[in-house]
Amino acid sequence: MSEPAVFRIEGVRKSFGAIPVLKGVDLDLRPGAVTVLMGANGAGKSTLVRILSGVYGRDAGAMTLSGESFEPATPAEAIRAGVVTVHQNINDGVVADLDVATNLTLDRLNGRRVRLFFNPRRVRREAAAVAARMGLAIDLAANINDLTLADRQMVAIARAMAHEPQVLILDEPTSSLSSAEADRLFDLVDRLRARGVAILYISHRMSDIRRLADSIVSLRDGRIAGRFEGPELDYEGAVNAMLGQKVSEGSVSVREAGAPVFSVRGLTLQPSSRPFDFDLGDGEIVAVTGLVGVGKTALAETLFGARAPAGGAMNLDGTAYRPTSTAQAITRGVFLVAKDRAENGIVPDFNIAENIGLPFLKRLSRLGISSRAREKSKARGQIEALGIVCRSERDEMQTLSGGNQQKVMVGRWLSEPSRLLILDEPFQGVDIAARRDIGAKLRASATGRATIVFLTELDEAFEVADRILVMSEHTIVGEHRNAAVDVERLLSEIAGHPSKQVSAS
Repeated sequence: MSEPAVFRIEGVRKSFGAIPVLKGVDLDLRPGAVTVLMGANGAGKSTLVRILSGVYGRDAGAMTLSGESFEPATPAEAIRAGVVTVHQNINDGVVADLDVATNLTLDRLNGRRVRLFFNPRRVRREAAAVAARMGLAIDLAANINDLTLADRQMVAIARAMAHEPQVLILDEPTSSLSSAEADRLFDLVDRLRARGVAILYISHRMSDIRRLADSIVSLRDGRIAGRFEGPELDYEGAVNAMLGQKVSEGSVSVREAGAPVFSVRGLTLQPSSRPFDFDLGDGEIVAVTGLVGVGKTALAETLFGARAPAGGAMNLDGTAYRPTSTAQAITRGVFLVAKDRAENGIVPDFNIAENIGLPFLKRLSRLGISSRAREKSKARGQIEALGIVCRSERDEMQTLSGGNQQKVMVGRWLSEPSRLLILDEPFQGVDIAARRDIGAKLRASATGRATIVFLTELDEAFEVADRILVMSEHTIVGEHRNAAVDVERLLSEIAGHPSKQVSAS
């Protein structure tokens, strides 16, 4: 018989303005068990974690810890009560300019008494005790800045465990770790589980989930969409619940690829990941799908010259392609519509025309002077083609809706001819109408280039693509022509059961 829940969440709701994010979430965490929480972008995972860790208050619902009401007003209150979170950003859990010993005891140093009577020997002694309990074999005198990413992650978790929490929340802890580094983390999680800590583990890496999960909870659109437990966990069922119980194929008229434009051979994104091949042809749109964290953005950035591959070769129009900067990629005709328009895309204080013309100022200039007339003409063309709702091309970006901002970002990279157009989650944060407008424009303008679109939502892939590639664990594990797709096989590949065919062309 399983242990009763130490942490119980019932009917938790949270809205931001008129937008509901959590719509009545129920969740039980049991001592000595790892509960994996899965959810696509926008499902509400981050909001739930912030509520549990005291960053946000909830609008409705109840939370109890060991049978007592749990009402943290701040992260410090959550920690004192026994709920500790290690966030995905490791820098949130360590102080980079301090040594390991000080980091491990930092929270104890916040007390007034300790600040007045600071004792370095005591700090080192207490840090050694924390490290020993956690099996942490790291030089306590080492500066955090000098540690590997994995060791910094271990220090962050050990610091959290110095509070001896009843509940530990780990948010995507292996997202930046190699396989060997992840194994060290798994051993640490096993120790914590053996000590009776209830662990909420947020991840989409199937290798993590198979190694650690006692149960899986799928979150979709602010609600629990599925619960999976027992000796034989239904991984594919959990993925299906996360993505939606019904995945409907689109009605695109699938086109055959034209002449080869871009190819990769033996490409590896991480030293430990499996190499893969694929080809992209003129006029075709290829969607790359998979769970969050499987390497889609890493591949997009590699193609765009924003990061170097670990190995392999790329070829564009019959010649070697290995850009060392995004400027080189743009010069070769490789464009990227980045994932986060707020951080990597728009300039809020610029108007529509200025945002669209920004990467192409040299092309829009004569004798070093930007041509406003050419800039406006280019913007007007994209406003019309994409149906951007605005008064004129002079409207500032911050006055537009999210969907229209996204149309501007896509229009920017459609305003000049390219040989390879890369789009990373181009439909994120837009409504269905805007999504279909963007998809229609991509398909109407596809001739003369190859297009690769990185998507988590399968429905979006079915709506826009001629072919669908599946990524898992930073490699390509499946390929599907977007006609009579074997959805069961596709979902199985997403869940980490690859098909035999891994070369896509």
